Amino acid sequence: MAAKPKLHYFNGRGRMESIWWLLAAAGVEFEEELFETCEEFGKLIQSGTLMYEQVPMVEIDGMNLVETRAIQRYLAAKYDLYGRNLQEQAWIDMYVEGLKDLSDMIMFFPLSLPEEKEMNLEYILERATTRFFPVYEKEFKARTSCIPTIHKFLQPGSQRKPPLDEGSIETVKNIFKFERGMFLKNMATIVAEY
Repeated sequence: MAAKPKLHYFNGRGRMESIWWLLAAAGVEFEEELFETCEEFGKLIQSGTLMYEQVPMVEIDGMNLVETRAIQRYLAAKYDLYGRNLQEQAWIDMYVEGLKDLSDMIMFFPLSLPEEKEMNLEYILERATTRFFPVYEKEFKARTSCIPTIHKFLQPGSQRKPPLDEGSIETVKNIFKFERGMFLKNMATIVAEY
């Protein structure tokens, strides 16, 4: 029997969220090595297993996979979730890329400076409700919640992580040494640290 994939990340959703969802959709059990301090993350970097010294990372099939979309494509292909033909794969890629645009805005919102939070929230809500949610509601509303493995993943007690709260936001800031705000206004997919 093949070893379970091992996921390396902090104890929160972030970029690993879509990878957890893919594994849930495939019904694949996995292990986690979650870090909670900058020192623990530093040890992972020192191990030399992180190609770009960043996470998420998934140990699978003798590889240390990094870069979220590379991991997603590998898992989708491995577990036969990447469509049956090029057209299906193109549709899947479009949905994934759109979701990345939206999730980047949401993921970096908690790192906004206090004086920018309202402006960034308005921007995210406008983009989400006019561009992204209508597309996903139309296509996925009925499809995903009836998949047994997804239903199981959404239940209390699963390996799904809770949304970030103020304490976990501070933990993430300390792990990754975020000392400044993240600027989102007037950017569709680019998030700039300043």
